[in-house]
Amino acid sequence: MGSRIKVVIGGVNGRFGRASAAAVLGDGDLELVGAFGREGAPYVGQDVGELVSGKQAAILVSSGFQDILARVKPDVYLDFSLAEPAFRHGKMALEHGVRPVIATSGLGDKEVNELTDLAAQKKIGGLIAPNLSVGAVLMMEFAKQAAAMFNHVEIVEMHHTKKHDAPSGTAMHTVRKLASTGKTFNAGQVEEQELIPGARGGQGAAGVRVHSVRLPGLISHQEVIFGADGELLTLRHDGYNASCYMKGTLLAVKAVPGLDRLVVGLEHILNLNLQLVG
Repeated sequence: MGSRIKVVIGGVNGRFGRASAAAVLGDGDLELVGAFGREGAPYVGQDVGELVSGKQAAILVSSGFQDILARVKPDVYLDFSLAEPAFRHGKMALEHGVRPVIATSGLGDKEVNELTDLAAQKKIGGLIAPNLSVGAVLMMEFAKQAAAMFNHVEIVEMHHTKKHDAPSGTAMHTVRKLASTGKTFNAGQVEEQELIPGARGGQGAAGVRVHSVRLPGLISHQEVIFGADGELLTLRHDGYNASCYMKGTLLAVKAVPGLDRLVVGLEHILNLNLQLVG
């Protein structure tokens, strides 16, 4: 067996960052060599193992990515922060020859294109994953398949009240999946009048409407609803805790060293994995 993949985690202070740190520490193919969170956070200097599981791991939370890069050369940078620092640290990773796995929503096309171009210049791969849940990725892939049979579709995404972006990255990725079929959906049948602006949701590419719900008690949920005369087809994914994202996270971290370009969407990793085992 070859040497373990060296991993740095950004956003280790968050729910998903802590869960991913525990997952990396528990995987024999991976080696956690650094972690950091918000600048000036009180847990800087704390043992990562104690932060995530109560057991020492001999890896201390650093003050920032630059501090880690000065001490060690990681193979993969895993980001569970917010859009702005994820973009900044993703660029920093690529510039240092480190392959990023950015599991943060809210990145715009401009930022994605800049990271893609930089990865091409550096001749290394990486992943931007709007969602690292295998179930959520399958839901989006099934929606793309169903789109061939339906002309009307709307998306309802539901998240907790602390989510910054709307629509979610998963919803935006789903819209792109549906639009990639080349169809235009939801042809108007009447002159609609919104009594409250936005009541019909936001309209994305190819006419797909998206509705964002933010309520206490929600975690991460999405429905893709297709309609036709006499029937509805609803594809739904529910994420109840951080653990449902860890299978995809570990797959991504292990797969990106074999990529020669930056890709968007975990489905690229799943396809690669199926080819490797099949």
